[in-house]
Amino acid sequence: MKFYMPTKIFSESDCVKKHSKELASLGQRALIVTGRHSSRLNGSLSDVTDALEAENRTWVIFDEIEENPSIETVMKAAAAGLKEKTDFVIGIGGGSPMDASKAIAMMIANPDRDESVLYENIELDHLPVAAVPTTAGTGSEVTPWSILTIHSQRTKKSISHKIFPELALMDSKYLMAMSRNTLVSTAVDTLAHLTESYLVKSADKYSRIFSIEGLRLWGQFKKNLLEDKMTAGDYDTMFEACTMGGIAIAHTGTGFPHALSYMMTYETGASHGVACGYTLGGFVKYYVDQNLKKDVLDALGFETVQDFCRYLEQLIHKPELPDGLWTKDVASIIQNPKRMASYPFEMNEEIMSKYLAE
Repeated sequence: MKFYMPTKIFSESDCVKKHSKELASLGQRALIVTGRHSSRLNGSLSDVTDALEAENRTWVIFDEIEENPSIETVMKAAAAGLKEKTDFVIGIGGGSPMDASKAIAMMIANPDRDESVLYENIELDHLPVAAVPTTAGTGSEVTPWSILTIHSQRTKKSISHKIFPELALMDSKYLMAMSRNTLVSTAVDTLAHLTESYLVKSADKYSRIFSIEGLRLWGQFKKNLLEDKMTAGDYDTMFEACTMGGIAIAHTGTGFPHALSYMMTYETGASHGVACGYTLGGFVKYYVDQNLKKDVLDALGFETVQDFCRYLEQLIHKPELPDGLWTKDVASIIQNPKRMASYPFEMNEEIMSKYLAE
């Protein structure tokens, strides 16, 4: 068994302002990494700048992070951070700004390196990173992963470096500004993290503590999520489940639904969570160990795997796949020894292709 979680986590109402000193302790001048609109609309950006101002810290805002951020955007942001002489990075938003902030922090700390270093297996320093999540899906606030779009390969891939945020400041009030589509997509992403982390080969007794508790929490709001009747308490629970999933995948990585999602997202424009949900039902249905499968279903409150698959079908709208994409996607996973090693039982194209029908 192993466990390592270096991120200091605070989760409460008005979290950012209450812990402004913790935020200020990371440096003198912050590069705030975010998208163009949501952090302004939900109040998280103003909360962060107010907190920095209260502690006599300065900042510069880079608000050009797109959904599924690209290497090119990371390099542009790093150049801005270097020019402004920033010494720590704050990622505000969903997984895209938080993932990007980690890669940006590393590139600022290594100005003599070019983008190729993102995928080199070497140790490099990085600036301190704080994460202020405004969605509850990726768990990036407590993971070392930074998943970027590689246009030249028409897919997404995590950088080779493990960069945990030093600080995570979580306030569920930000979640209430999410659109219905974002709510569903991020919730399914969390569900995939929790399910995959429980069933992958690298899971152990410690990681499964977080996976199973997160699944129980997810099950508490699943009915209201489906009926679009989420309460303030549901959003609190959703945040807790997301963080549990993040802690779990920080130790186990993810499984086939995530691996299959990246090409699907790039080629169809489907959101990350929906793309993961596309094959999550099949992944559970055809999982070999019936006891572990039952653990997942029981924790979520589903009597059968058919109930689980039916729920997902009602919750998400699966994208139409272009001709040949599924075959190409499956082949890319089957041919990836690292991905195949994450599954504890025999896997081949015939078995994986059954995922598509669920």
